[in-house]
Amino acid sequence: MATAGKVIKCKAAVAWEAGKPLSVEEVEVAPPQAMEVRVKILYTALCHTDVYFWEAKGQTPVFPRILGHEAGGIVESVGEGVTELVPGDHVLPVFTGECKDCAHCKSEESNLCDLLRINVDRGVMIGDGQSRFTINGKPIFHFVGTSTFSEYTVIHVGCLAKINPEAPLDKVCVLSCGISTGLGATLNVAKPKKGSTVAIFGLGAVGLAAMEGARMAGASRIIGVDLNPAKYEQAKKFGCTDFVNPKDHTKPVQEVLVEMTNGGVDRAVECTGHIDAMIAAFECVHDGWGVAVLVGVPHKEAVFKTHPMNFLNEK
Repeated sequence: MATAGKVIKCKAAVAWEAGKPLSVEEVEVAPPQAMEVRVKILYTALCHTDVYFWEAKGQTPVFPRILGHEAGGIVESVGEGVTELVPGDHVLPVFTGECKDCAHCKSEESNLCDLLRINVDRGVMIGDGQSRFTINGKPIFHFVGTSTFSEYTVIHVGCLAKINPEAPLDKVCVLSCGISTGLGATLNVAKPKKGSTVAIFGLGAVGLAAMEGARMAGASRIIGVDLNPAKYEQAKKFGCTDFVNPKDHTKPVQEVLVEMTNGGVDRAVECTGHIDAMIAAFECVHDGWGVAVLVGVPHKEAVFKTHPMNFLNEK
């Protein structure tokens, strides 16, 4: 492309300070360096994680910053050493990447790549410690290696997934984070058996995707847990058989679920990031074989507290 190797000026939504409205600015986007790819972002979704780090109430504030990580785009140019992608490829950014060489990448048990695992505090590219975004020469920091709230962004090649160009980017951009996160948490980590009982905490995009995973796995009973009763109707489309609103009960919701299921659910997937929901998800699973998967991002100061007997009883 004619822009390859050159700085591109484009629009981006910049977060200058925590909690302050984003400002649409003209930014300069530098060419990709070794093992990097510059992507034209066509569609980007809003994930609650973006809001969470924009608020910066419980994390290290890194500003000014371009947020965004759930998106779909087309490769504009590639840096030295990039062989698996070429200009014109359709891609989804993925904030937990794969170098394909470390012990984690070679293991079937993990995707926590030593090089490209998510780092919410790093605001620069991993190769040279520099930002690819500037405004009048002033660096603007990256977010989880993706920064999709920009018309162009630069991403490590290991944090991009090539997709079929016939897939509509305005639809599949949510596979960049929310859908794959929830679906993968259930199918790849919780692994519910056919006929099992599963509880899903939080019925947003991630929770509904987790619920769909439970339905696909053949769970016989899928219990949705959320503070908003209006979400039940939507959740039914994804396999929800029961709905529990913690506000409707005087006792802790984990006790309600244990009573409903004669000792606890077989699997629980927590998709809120709220520490009380995390604890409830763990404590509501059946002793002996119950598994809870915690997906949400907790407050930086949050502490997970539960009685050790829960572990001794093989939850």
